[in-house]
Amino acid sequence: MNPTELKIMGIVGIRSGSKGVPDKNIRPLAGKPLVGWILEAARQSKYMNRVVVSTDSPDYAAVATSFGADVPYLRPVELAADDSPEFEYVKHMVEWLDKNEGYLPDIVVRMMATVPLQSTEDIDAVIGKLVEDPKADSAVVIAEARQHPVKALKVVDDDEGGKKLVTYLTDSGREVTPLARQNYEKVYFRANIIACRRRTIFDTNSLTGDLVRFHIIPQERAVDIDNPIDFFVTEQLMNKSKT
Repeated sequence: MNPTELKIMGIVGIRSGSKGVPDKNIRPLAGKPLVGWILEAARQSKYMNRVVVSTDSPDYAAVATSFGADVPYLRPVELAADDSPEFEYVKHMVEWLDKNEGYLPDIVVRMMATVPLQSTEDIDAVIGKLVEDPKADSAVVIAEARQHPVKALKVVDDDEGGKKLVTYLTDSGREVTPLARQNYEKVYFRANIIACRRRTIFDTNSLTGDLVRFHIIPQERAVDIDNPIDFFVTEQLMNKSKT
């Protein structure tokens, strides 16, 4: 498959209703709005030939366009609530562009403003997986988990009026005992870049489908900003990378 013949569209969603950190998606990080980092990385992609932003805010739209992104319309309110599935805004964008512009991307790359340390190479790596493998439905950037899921704990009733601690997966108190990480197989989490074919969105009603390829990145490039502490940690990582 010749990538120069493909329409490859990047999309970043930045709704304005963040409660943990107000206006998080445009809050300054190391001298530029948070969303600016991923938009700059996207614009340098050797594959993507269009980058769009889905937002419900005119102010956010202005920031996005200042970084070279296209904001075709403002996202409907019903797709910008706290519990709105992000799949829906991606699907809505693809449908809107088809209806209003006759534009149909072959590959859609969903990126997130809150993961600013990801690089153009990360973006191109997952697109390359789809270019090289026509059978793949999608490809996802992943990073090794900092804590293995089997170590997760929960508090439950002890049936005697009190509470007790057990493992999340097995409900065992004995397995709360720490075990060496080396005893477990490696586990990964999404680092929040997903490249998928347009058909995957509509045939499987998901961004990933069934056959999912992957690209592994270091944990430090997968930091996902959710609170003020994350902003501080990310700036420290950025400063360290310059030295």
